[in-house]
Amino acid sequence: MIVRVWRGWAPLTKPEDYPAHFSRAVLPELRATEGFLGAMLMRQVDKDGIEFVVMTKWASLEHIKAFAGESLDRAVVEPGAVAALDRFDEFAQHYEVVDWEDG
Repeated sequence: MIVRVWRGWAPLTKPEDYPAHFSRAVLPELRATEGFLGAMLMRQVDKDGIEFVVMTKWASLEHIKAFAGESLDRAVVEPGAVAALDRFDEFAQHYEVVDWEDG
């Protein structure tokens, strides 16, 4: 199992734009991709803005390629995300899951 991690930052004036885009556009695309096992959207607010962290869980790197393409480290950032964010990581990170506990 692989976890893909990506981050983006939004201004304090747009706290719900990226979560709305994630729910409306990103999740349906992920759910339609074979090997997708789940997603989590997290945020941290401070005086300078809002950091969003997206963690997606996948069966394998091959399944991630079906979503992200051959350059699987390159972030998939749709126009709706670009409009909602001030800046974002150009690349995603991938981690092999060693242990996982759903409580």
